[in-house]
Amino acid sequence: MTEELEQLLKNLKLRRMLGVYDEQLRAAEKAQLSYSEFVAGLLRAQWHQRQESALEWRIKQANLPERWSLETFPYARQPGVNRKQIRGFAELEFIAKAENIVLTGDTGRGKTGLACGLLLKALENGYRGQFVKAQNLSMRCTHRSRIVRRGSCSSAWRGWTSF
Repeated sequence: MTEELEQLLKNLKLRRMLGVYDEQLRAAEKAQLSYSEFVAGLLRAQWHQRQESALEWRIKQANLPERWSLETFPYARQPGVNRKQIRGFAELEFIAKAENIVLTGDTGRGKTGLACGLLLKALENGYRGQFVKAQNLSMRCTHRSRIVRRGSCSSAWRGWTSF
């Protein structure tokens, strides 16, 4: 790689392309790829890195108390959890319909794990959301409505998907 190309990639903040350039170049020469296929490979690597970074940002902003996924949830230890129903929720149709899911039950039944898993699934699908415990939600609504002076919490939270 030339110094000029290296500097251009740095200036344009194309760090992933910079990191994979030599490897991609060797692979392209070996497979006798065209210039457009070589550039497409570089751009694809950069795009994947940006998608991963965006996901990590959304996860950080979501304030997940635990990083459970629905695939790692211990369903066998929680017989009261309807796996089929959770799989239905994992299709995320409730978000498009602007519906809520409220998980209730005794302590230690997996509500937080399931909520984290559903939120993580939504984040992986490009949605933004924030984990909020019910006891904290009422305090936030009261505080937010005083600041915004709109009267209801729902108007202050419009535009965010809450779980």
